[in-house]
Amino acid sequence: MAQNNSNLVGEYMALWQEHGIEEIPSKKKSRTKRKRKPPQTQPQYKSLTDLQNELRDCRRCGLCKERNKIVFGSGNPKTKLLFVGEGPGANEDKTGLPFVGRAGDLLNKIIEAMALTRDEVYIANIVKCRPPSNRVPLPEEIEECLPFLKAQIELIKPQMIVALGLTAASTLTGEDATMGMLRGKFHNLVWNNSIPLMATYHPAYLLRNPAAKKVVWEDMKLVIKKMGPSKK
Repeated sequence: MAQNNSNLVGEYMALWQEHGIEEIPSKKKSRTKRKRKPPQTQPQYKSLTDLQNELRDCRRCGLCKERNKIVFGSGNPKTKLLFVGEGPGANEDKTGLPFVGRAGDLLNKIIEAMALTRDEVYIANIVKCRPPSNRVPLPEEIEECLPFLKAQIELIKPQMIVALGLTAASTLTGEDATMGMLRGKFHNLVWNNSIPLMATYHPAYLLRNPAAKKVVWEDMKLVIKKMGPSKK
């Protein structure tokens, strides 16, 4: 039996050599020779202006079809505190500015209660274009737009991030949970564990549920305490 096996191996070797194969393929070698795709690197931008210019008339996802203006973000590019919402609404789509209208007015009051002004913080969104009828952004829309928010965060280098609403909170933390489970404690960005993040209710939710304002203020007090006193 061993003799037959030896003859069989010899016949295979002769056949392989006819086709230019000099040695028996090894699983170990094929594993070590396998090439991995290089990791995707995020483009480097020198400023928020460069990043905003990169967006231009963005057509990366379907949200471009019905939008009026891209809502990039606004505020102090050297701030310690970054607020991130879900996406623009009708008022934001008209003005090109984040958090205007009634929800924006309420956010301004929250910021002022923190002994800050809107000009001292930075405000952005997960997606930069308004979803139709203010629906929740689709996963593919978030995927296309999130690199721009990541770049904003890298350029601003905030000391603290506040995620306004469940879409922003779940996207930035990578956690699939309710807002009641996420709020009231600090998290890390899913791609950066050096920036603490507080999740809390969106101002639009507070307009419908005024009793939750107290809960949001409890969250903001934790943010104030962790950031320390502001330097005027």
